[in-house]
Parts: sequence; structure tokens; C-alpha cells
Amino acid sequence: METELDIKFNEAFDKISKLRKAIAPDIMLKFYAYNKQANFGNKFSFHNGQDVRSAFKFNAWMQLNGMSSEEAKKEYITLAESVLNKKK
Repeated sequence: METELDIKFNEAFDKISKLRKAIAPDIMLKFYAYNKQANFGNKFSFHNGQDVRSAFKFNAWMQLNGMSSEEAKKEYITLAESVLNKKK
């Protein structure tokens, strides 16, 4: 059963995923990290040491070590609302 937080998180994810305007790379890294933390928690995995982009994404996720799934979802929603309100 989805909670209200899950529904809001999924709605925010869908809106950001469908956004046609560019988002700054540092903000995209935050979205990536919050999403990974919300869905996988501290179960970090890094498979490609050759790709700098992957290393940045992994580092952004690791910085959220210890953050609960619920908190990561709340942060994602807050960031999404901020970005979407600026894009209007």
C-alpha cells in the first residue's frame, strides 16, 4: 500500500522526468542521489570506475549515507517543487 508520501514522491519524480527544460547538473545530481537513497537506502554499489559521470553520481548518493528513505523522498519533493516553481 502506497503512503501519501510515496504518492507525492512518485508524482514529483514523474514531473521532473517529463520536464523539457534543462536543469543544472548539480541539481540533477541531487535528484539522482535523493532518488537512489529513497529507493535503495545505504545499499551502495559502484560498477564503473572509468566513468567520471558515474563517479559524481555515486559520490552524491554516498553523501546521503544514513538518511532515511522517508527523508530522501521529502527532500526530493521539496527540490522538485522548487525547480518546477522556477520553471513557470
